[in-house]
Parts: sequence; structure tokens; C-alpha cells
Amino acid sequence: MKAVSIEKLLQLGKTTALFGFWQQPSSTKKMRGKNLPSKVVVILCIASFLAGSLFTNRANWNRTSSSESNNEHGGNRHPIATVDHLENKQLSEIKTADCDHKRKLAEGDPGDVMGEVTKTHDAIQSLEKTMSKLEMELAVNRMYHNNDPATHEDASKNRTLQKAFVVIGINTAFSSRRRRDSIRETWMPTGEKLKKLEKEKGIVIRFVIGHSSTPGGYLDRAIDAEEAQYKDFLKLQHVEGYHELSAKTRTYFSVASSIWDADFYMKVDDDVHVNLGMLVTRLAKHRSKPRVYIGCMKSGPVLSQKGVKYHEPEFWKFGEEGNKYFRHATGQIYAISKDLAAYISINSPILHKFANEDVSLGSWLIGLEVNHVNDRSMCCGTPPECEWKSLSGNVCVASFDWSCSGICKSVDRMKDVHTACGEGDEAVWKVDDL
Repeated sequence: MKAVSIEKLLQLGKTTALFGFWQQPSSTKKMRGKNLPSKVVVILCIASFLAGSLFTNRANWNRTSSSESNNEHGGNRHPIATVDHLENKQLSEIKTADCDHKRKLAEGDPGDVMGEVTKTHDAIQSLEKTMSKLEMELAVNRMYHNNDPATHEDASKNRTLQKAFVVIGINTAFSSRRRRDSIRETWMPTGEKLKKLEKEKGIVIRFVIGHSSTPGGYLDRAIDAEEAQYKDFLKLQHVEGYHELSAKTRTYFSVASSIWDADFYMKVDDDVHVNLGMLVTRLAKHRSKPRVYIGCMKSGPVLSQKGVKYHEPEFWKFGEEGNKYFRHATGQIYAISKDLAAYISINSPILHKFANEDVSLGSWLIGLEVNHVNDRSMCCGTPPECEWKSLSGNVCVASFDWSCSGICKSVDRMKDVHTACGEGDEAVWKVDDL
């Protein structure tokens, strides 16, 4: 406190000296009634100024020496003040840098600002996709470890999922016995060959059917007898009916994914010719991709007229009359990957059914991050189209007639198509291990 008082006095002396120095020479001071000559006053002021400067420098020198002495004998006696000073300095530098960054964005090229926005948007999208993928994989694993045995009458015998590459479900009806036989006689192995195909190649093939409106009746008993003979059916807890195909497809994917742990699940109509070797070769190309939906993609017209085939009662949901459906795989044959089958199984109760099952499947997947693969080899025409493609080395995966939504008169023509467009019965066994 003493040093401070001396400084204040010296500063006061400086001020007084300067003030006196700038006074006019003729001015005089009254000091208890006695006047001093102006020259004396000027000399006193100068002397006071010099004395004040001397004492001020001496005080500063003493304070500096004291600080150095403190550092030599125990360091700074006021570390808090020093740290606060450094923190304030760093904070000031950060604020300055932030302000400079904002100023550059505000004053700089608008492209720089849009670049920052684009980077942020891309980072958010990437994070959302990663989260979506992880959630889907978690749901798949949860489903495989928590099977619901109520979805299939024989599920209690299949508590452990059977590994497979592809499960091919051939959609059929009670009245299609001859169609099934035409397939067994051509592109689908039977008996021990069917079991060998499943064991060695991971290719599972089953005719998919539900039950009649009166379970246990004549129709159901006929299927039971056929199953006992060939053992190539997958029976669903589903009431068969032409207008129930969307529900049947939904149930099929749920049941199939609860029995087999496959990379792909396929649906094929029972009037379509398939080359199994080419099919699994094409599927294998997409094995490592997540959420794959493969087929011949189309977007046909939405039919609002009542009484016509493929009439869509909910046509108004697709806009004005004359509009088309969104892109989806044609219903004769298509495949989906494991994660999509799991998605359908998990969300089955809330998936909406449109009149046409291929449209229904497309609607279930249209809002997801799905790879739509438009494979035109899955919708070749019957001879001569598939024949000349086969001769040129471009063997088709599947063949049918668009005019009939399958092979026209398939019972009579399936063998002819197989002879002209088939890849050979041994082709599937020559495919590399899947």
C-alpha cells in the first residue's frame, strides 16, 4: 500500500509540474500572501517533474526485481492470476478464430457455404443409412433366434434353421396337379436328386400351398397324398383363393425365413420354365449386397374398371385414372435377399395388401433402401426367343409368355420349352460351390 501511495503522489507531482510549465510567464502564485518570481516557479516545476520521474522509475525497478526474486525463490506468488491470464488469452484466440471462420463463410464465396452445408447433409445421410442397416441386421438376428413356431405346422421340428443358398417357392393351387407334374418332369429334380440338390448346393425347391376353406376336406387330403409321394411341399396356414395371393406371398416369406437361413428367397409361378444353373449363377453376383430385390421390373397401368382382370379396387391411391404403378418386379418370378424376407416377416401384420401380389410386394419395399435389380434374363419369351438366346450363349433364367402371364398351355408345352431352351440337366451340378 505504501508503494502505491508514493506512485500516486509522484503522478500528482508530474501533473502539477506540467500544469505549471504551461502557465504564462507573467502569472504569479500567491503563497500565504507572498509572491514568488515566475522563474523560480518554473525551476521548481521542472525539479518536481524530474524528481517524480526518478522515483517512478525506481519503484518500477524495485517491483520488477521483486518479481524476479520471487521466481528464483519458489516461483510466482500469484499463479491463479497467471493461469487466468493464459485461459483468457486462449479463450480470446478461440473466439477470434470462430469469428474469423464465420466471417469467412459470411463474406466469402457462397459456394463455400453451400459446400459446408452439403458436407453436413452427406454426413447425416451416411449416418442414417448406417443406423438403418444396423437396425435391419439386428431385426434379422432377433428373428432367427426367436422363431415363432405358430407360423408353420411343422415348425416345432425345425427349431434350428437350416442353411441354404436359395429357397425357391413355386406358387401352386389345388387344381394344378398336372402343372406340378410337368415341372417335376422337366427342370425340377425329384426324390433323392432333390435332397442332394438341397444338401450339396443349398438349393431348396418346394411347391407352396395353403389349405381349403374346409380344412381336412377332399382337396387337402389330395395334397397330403401328393406330399407323401414326393415330399416337395411347403404347406402354409393360409386359406387358398385367387384374391388372396398377396396374403399368401406375405405368409410364404415369413414361413420360409423361419425354417431356412438362406441368402435369397424366390417366388415362381407353376407355369414358368426355370434354368436352375443360370438362376443361381445370377443370384450369386448379388450375394454380398444388402437388401436386394431381383426381377423383371415393370410399371403397368392401374386398372380402375370393375370386372376386368387385375382390377385394382384401390386405384384412387395411385392418382388420376390412367396412371401407372411404381416400378416393381413382375409376378411370374422374383427374388429377395434374406434381410428383406426378415423385414416382411417382422412387419407382416401391418403390410398392406393390394389386389395384385406383385404390386403388394413392390409397395412393401418401395420406401426402403433397396437395390432394385432389373434382370431381363428372368422374363425371356418361349421359343423361338429363348431358343436363339440359348444358342448364342445367353441362356435365360426363366421363360414364359407375356400374353398368358406364364407359358400358354404349360402342361402341354413345358417339355418343348425345356428341350429348346433348357441349359441341360447337369448344368446346376457344375456351378461352383455356393
